[in-house]
Amino acid sequence: MKHKIFVVDDEQDLCEILRFNLETEGYEVITANSAEEALEIGLSDCDLLLLDVMMGGMSGFAMANKIKNDEHLSHIPIIFLTARDTENDTVTGFTLGADDYIAKPFSIRELLLRVRAVLRRVQEAQTKEQTNVLTYKGLQMNLDNKSVTVDGQPIAMTRTEYDILHLLLSERGKVFSRKELIERVWPKDVFVLDRTVDVNITRLRKKLSPYSQSIVTRLGFGYYLEK
Repeated sequence: MKHKIFVVDDEQDLCEILRFNLETEGYEVITANSAEEALEIGLSDCDLLLLDVMMGGMSGFAMANKIKNDEHLSHIPIIFLTARDTENDTVTGFTLGADDYIAKPFSIRELLLRVRAVLRRVQEAQTKEQTNVLTYKGLQMNLDNKSVTVDGQPIAMTRTEYDILHLLLSERGKVFSRKELIERVWPKDVFVLDRTVDVNITRLRKKLSPYSQSIVTRLGFGYYLEK
């Protein structure tokens, strides 16, 4: 899947030069010659914004501020392109949430390297975020803040219930006997009856409605979360 890059600069020739070189690198490119035009076109599906600072009408800084205050657009990484390379301008750019700041004139090779670096950082961050969230249908478990939601609604769980669900979600389709659950969920120095496992599974099912039936009992073997 191609990354989509939006170039916003009031120099039409520069827009075309950037379009040619970015497309040669395999990117999909959209251009606009003003902030107003770019916002009218829409940015929701772009993966990176190359944004000039000094433009007629709305400035690049003003556009970036508007984007970063919009919950639907704030995730878009921004690289500022500008002839203004003073320390104050650079600080302003990064304060507004810029991911990089390139002073004009710049080499195309440098710009392509910066674009690649920003997209890589974003991809790595998204991958890390995804690995910290386990998802099954409308059920989500966030491993960072130890929270569980069902269809977007937060669910209160005990530590034991959370740990059982974490195990079942992590290894969906695998049947865990009561003994295995006890060994992997409860502390080693705690005596736990098989019946205690069943009670916790019952409570967990109630809390996960409408996905309660997804925790399956395999008679004579144990429990598993269906794939």
